[in-house]
Amino acid sequence: MKLPFVTADTVKAIAEQYPTPFHLYDEGGIRERARRLKQAFAWNPGFREYFAVKATPNPFILKILQEEGCGVDCSSLTELMMAKACGFSGDSIMFSSNDTPAEDFRLARRLNATINLDDETHIDFLQENGGIPELISCRYNPGGTFSISNAIMDNPGEAKYGFMPEQMINGYKRLMELGAKRFGIHAFLASNTITNDYYPTLAKILFTFVVKLREETGAEIEFVNLSGGVGIPYRPDQQEVDIQAVGDGVRKAYEEVLVPAGLEHIKIYTELGRYMLAPNGVLVTRAIHEKHIWKEYIGVDACAANLMRPAMYGAYHHITVAGKETAPCDHQYDITGGLCENNDKFAIDRMLPQIEMGDLLIIHDTGAHGFAMGYNYNGKLRSAEVLLREDGTTQLIRRAETPEDYFSTFDFTDFFPKIGGAYNTYSARFGEF
Repeated sequence: MKLPFVTADTVKAIAEQYPTPFHLYDEGGIRERARRLKQAFAWNPGFREYFAVKATPNPFILKILQEEGCGVDCSSLTELMMAKACGFSGDSIMFSSNDTPAEDFRLARRLNATINLDDETHIDFLQENGGIPELISCRYNPGGTFSISNAIMDNPGEAKYGFMPEQMINGYKRLMELGAKRFGIHAFLASNTITNDYYPTLAKILFTFVVKLREETGAEIEFVNLSGGVGIPYRPDQQEVDIQAVGDGVRKAYEEVLVPAGLEHIKIYTELGRYMLAPNGVLVTRAIHEKHIWKEYIGVDACAANLMRPAMYGAYHHITVAGKETAPCDHQYDITGGLCENNDKFAIDRMLPQIEMGDLLIIHDTGAHGFAMGYNYNGKLRSAEVLLREDGTTQLIRRAETPEDYFSTFDFTDFFPKIGGAYNTYSARFGEF
C-alpha cells in the first residue's frame, strides 16, 4: 500500500487553514533525502548535489537544501536570479541551459556560476557575452540509443542536447585557446530511471570519455556531472532506487576507469530534482462534483494547470482519499479537473474507495515538476504551496494566485477610458466582482 507522508487528520486540519487545491511539501523528508544522497557518495571528497531548480522553484525549498550542503542547477535567467536571492553564488551554482539567450550567459558570468555549455557554437557566443571563464563544462551526447542490460532506456541520438563526441574534442581545444584552464563534463541520457544501474552505467561512459578527452586535448578535467535521471516509484508496485547501491556502483566504475588513469582527483556531481523532491510533495484537492454518464467521473477543484504531468505524458500519480486509506477500492472513476480539455484527468479508470463530495484527495509524488509546470489556461489560477515543517507546523511558502495577479500584466491605459483622472486599473475595472 502506498501511503502519503501526511495523515488524514493532519491534511484535513491543513485544508481548514489553506483553501484547496494546494501543494504540500515535507521538510523532514527533503532533509532526509539530501543526507541519504550525500552519504551514498561520501567516498568522493568533492561530491556535491546541485538541485535542479526547474523541478521545484521555490526559495524556501532552496534554502532547506542549501542548509543540507546542496548547490543549485539553474537553466534560465530567473532561476539564476532566485539562486542569487537565496545566497548561492560561484561554485554553488551550475548553469545548464540550451538555446541560451545572451543575457542569461551574462548573468551566469557575473555570478561566477559554473557554466555547462550545450553546443559547440555556444563557445564563441559565450565569449562575446560574458567571456570564457577559467572553469567550464560541456554537455556530452554520445548519440545512438542508451541501454542497460540490453534494455533501451532512451535515445540520445534524438535528443536536442549536447555535443557529439568529435565536437567535444574540438570544443575543449577551442575553450583552451580562449583561456579555459579547468573543465567538467556533463551528460543526461535517460529520465526517471528506477534501476540502480543507471548512474553506474552512465558514469562508466563518461569516465571512459574523460580519459579520451585528456589524451587528445590535454584538458584538465575537474569534475564529472551525472546530472539527473534517477527516478522514483510513482506506482505502488515499483521499487525505490537504492541510492547507496547507486553510489557504490559509481565508485566501482570510478576505481576501474579513473583511478588507473591517474584521475582519482575528479569530483562527482549530481543534479537530482525528481529524486530529491517528488516523493516529498503532494497535491491536495477536494471533490466538488460527480458525474454519471458513460463513465463515472469525480470532478476536483484542481486541474492540469496545477499538475500537468498526467495530461502531458499520461503519467501515473497515485491517489489516496484522505480518511479512507484502508477502505476497499471498489469504485472505478476518472478523476478530472475543470479545463476545457478532455485530457484534464488525474486518473483514468482508477479503482478507489467510494468518493463523496467534500472528500480530500491526496495526489502523490508532486513535489517535483508539479507546481513548476503550472500555467493559466482557461484563466485558471496557480495554487498555494505549503511547507509542513519538521515540528508539525505549517508555513505558507507561496500564496495562491488571485484574479488581480492574472490581470496584472495587461496594460489597460489605452483600452479603457480614464476614470476619475486616473487610468483604469484592475481594481477599478474588476473590483466589483
